[in-house]
Amino acid sequence: MLDIKFIRENVEVVKKSLRDRGMKVDIDKLLVLDEEKKKLLLQVEEQRRQRNLISEEVGKLKQASAPDADKKIAEIRVASQEFKELENNIKEIVREQEELAILIPNIPHQSVPVGDGSEDNVEVRSWGEPPRFDFAPRSHYEIAKSLKIIDFERVAKISGSGFALYYGLGAKLERALINFMLDLHTTKHNYIEVSPPFIVKRGCLTGTGQLPLLEDDMYICEKDDLFLIPTAEVPLTNIHVGEVLSDSELPLYYCAYTPCFRREAGSYGKETKGLIRIHQFDKIELVKFVKPETSEDELELLLKDAEEVLQLLGLHYRVVRLCTAELSFAASRCYDIEVWAAGEGRYLEVSSCSSFSDFQAMRAGIRYRPEGGGKLKYVHTLNGSGVALARMVVAFLETYQQADGSVTIPEPLRTYMGGADKILEG
Repeated sequence: MLDIKFIRENVEVVKKSLRDRGMKVDIDKLLVLDEEKKKLLLQVEEQRRQRNLISEEVGKLKQASAPDADKKIAEIRVASQEFKELENNIKEIVREQEELAILIPNIPHQSVPVGDGSEDNVEVRSWGEPPRFDFAPRSHYEIAKSLKIIDFERVAKISGSGFALYYGLGAKLERALINFMLDLHTTKHNYIEVSPPFIVKRGCLTGTGQLPLLEDDMYICEKDDLFLIPTAEVPLTNIHVGEVLSDSELPLYYCAYTPCFRREAGSYGKETKGLIRIHQFDKIELVKFVKPETSEDELELLLKDAEEVLQLLGLHYRVVRLCTAELSFAASRCYDIEVWAAGEGRYLEVSSCSSFSDFQAMRAGIRYRPEGGGKLKYVHTLNGSGVALARMVVAFLETYQQADGSVTIPEPLRTYMGGADKILEG
């Protein structure tokens, strides 16, 4: 959340940020409300001073048994009622102000290109080469059906469309990839593994910035006002909600495996076939709490940690810097990692590595005490997928497919697959 003082002092910066993102929030109304609140607060102070003076007079009159005491008591009652009305007016203004302020997204970092859509994202680098075949490559949908490792038809009887049912070596492949990534991030990249709940409170999603704008994309347990998580970023970031961390605790690195749940309202066409856009998918998430002065370097390290997953598995990918219109609500800057899917003939996003500056920390109340004391500061939060399934499974199957219908398993994953070097046709 942006501090109201920052908004007052940087009105044009905030308005430009909204234009660049293609969003609308009435900043002028917000500032008018802020001025009204300040005026009312001054009136409250004056009312409080007057009430205290009258109270003192009443006390003296009572001690002297003066006949004017009742008149002054009546004045106090009137002043108290006016005081309550002023307080109620302030509460209403604060409510309106908060309703507007919570809709203002983070300010894009100066390195973020201004753009209207994905065509304005900027490629930063690529790794590896697209696989070449001496046969017509098949889609992951065809491969999975042929190998009998993922069922997209029977699952509809269980949960409806937009879900996947993994069988046999398909289920084992999913589990192998999860364990491979967790081991890499915890043993080599020094993240602390966390197993969080998959259901969170409304306030957690507000803190990380998914609410209120993305509520239509959420699965909600309405009776309890709880939400299935769209990403492990939400429970991991909220581990320290409302806390003051010590300087020596930072940086903090967390990683978690969770399923993720997204309604994907409005999805249609080719995007809904197979694993490319489904309502429940597995993901390894990486979250960092860092000091502001190390934030930029930490984002680059986070990106490298996510990239290494694809490098070890030999999957061709590219890194793109997102433009203003593509940034998430809370992000100040973001890199997407897009893996090449040979059967689809296109890149698929498998990770977004974002810096949120102090935006989430302000919403969630996460601060730290600098070494040597001084004023408390907000931490910077970062997160990225390290990486997301099922799109990586799409790229994996389509990259390692063979002419005989089998799928080769790359060396780093074979131990996790019980030593198998191929997934054979069923």
